[in-house]
Amino acid sequence: MADSSLLANGVSALFIDGKLSEGRAGTFPTINPATEEVLGLAADADAEDMGRAVEAARRAFDETDWSRNTELRVRCVRQLRDALQHHIERLRELTISEVGAPRMLTAAAQLEGPVNDLAFSADTAESYVWNQDLGQASPMGIPPRRTIAREAVGVVGAITPWNFPHQINLAKLGPALAAGNTLVLKPAPDTPWCAAVLGEIIAERTDFPPGVVNIVTSSDHSLGALLAKDPRVDMVSFTGSTATGRSVMADAAATVKRVFLELGGKSAFVVLDDADLAAASGVSAFTACMHAGQGCAITTRLVVPRGRYDEAVAVAAGTMSSIKPGDPNDPGTVCGPLISARQRDRVQGYLDLAIAEGGTFACGGGRPANRDVGFFIEPTVIAGLSNDARPAREEIFGPVLTVIAHDGDDDAVRIANDSPYGLSGTVYSADPDRAAAVAARLRVGTVNVNGGVWYSADAPFGGYKQSGNGREMGIAGFEEYLETKLVATAAT
Repeated sequence: MADSSLLANGVSALFIDGKLSEGRAGTFPTINPATEEVLGLAADADAEDMGRAVEAARRAFDETDWSRNTELRVRCVRQLRDALQHHIERLRELTISEVGAPRMLTAAAQLEGPVNDLAFSADTAESYVWNQDLGQASPMGIPPRRTIAREAVGVVGAITPWNFPHQINLAKLGPALAAGNTLVLKPAPDTPWCAAVLGEIIAERTDFPPGVVNIVTSSDHSLGALLAKDPRVDMVSFTGSTATGRSVMADAAATVKRVFLELGGKSAFVVLDDADLAAASGVSAFTACMHAGQGCAITTRLVVPRGRYDEAVAVAAGTMSSIKPGDPNDPGTVCGPLISARQRDRVQGYLDLAIAEGGTFACGGGRPANRDVGFFIEPTVIAGLSNDARPAREEIFGPVLTVIAHDGDDDAVRIANDSPYGLSGTVYSADPDRAAAVAARLRVGTVNVNGGVWYSADAPFGGYKQSGNGREMGIAGFEEYLETKLVATAAT
């Protein structure tokens, strides 16, 4: 398929049972968040379209050898990776325009990283030990031959958000498919093209059998709930807000299906009193601005020694003030737009709340004066709030950093853990042993110590508490999509 054919007519399609098709509800627009211009149209599915997708996935799992043909699965996943790499420049432009992702991030987790990470899923399936001899035993005096078999769960419903669509879509598709499942993907209405383009590429450049992958775009946020409720779906893999995650769990309970949840975060960046405060505070502020703060694992609480609080606020504000919201096409842009007017208004609501609860802005606090078009918010540092304030406890999902004072290591750990979330954390200290001791006490799924990078295809990602359950990526993420069967055969 030539590059020029990707969404060439400005209208994307559903991908159901191996075919591209229109949505029964018509179409809906996808918007460039930096310009507020309509990029084009996406197929708008209804409940009947979703039902067809689930039926196709069910049939492909039950009536073909997909779940047992490891060689085919490995080949198809590698074909998808190669085809995405072939189209990488077109995909880069699509990601910048539809997601508002800064160009620099498309060389990492916004595009190239997750495309390359498909190799990990294929390689894992190829080398995985699917059957394991459990060894000798004589239960009740009977000596059976026992084997542990690892098998695909079945039909997976994947529900994904808009902030890192390629990373999250492919982090579900890759391992789920390589493990032998069939799949129905329901992406966020804000970024339908980033998902729909996968259907075009799979249809024309891979050997995936019909029904194995189905992609259903819709303007209806509630359509994903059908995947959780449908008894033909064996597992739901959901990334999004904690509130929606609770609804997914409740809907899935009726059929007791497996549920993987990667949810919200309000992560702490802990600076101990022996650390380089200026360097750590600057890194924290820069991190909070990346992609306009639209990342669940971004550390948005800067927890610093009380005696140096004002210094930390000044450094953070200086860094954030130097980062201007800009055109995501510009190679130097770090902080682009928020995804929508609704999200911009939500962030502004939290900024207004910060003032109402007694906080002050060390910088930022609203829309940039020079940007009347686009869903932009200034990078903002909030000072003067305790960890009990709502802007310090609730996920804002914007370029907003709240600075909180601590009174020593124990207090810093208490503040970091005093959250309903437990997704990620950071610790800075001049003493590696001291930093490690604090990191060990944080109730989170990932910890960055003194600038360590935890994101990698072979590293599991997920959270504690209300940040979700299960793990994505790594061997642990691959095994989320597997069942365990014990086969005991009487010895002869």
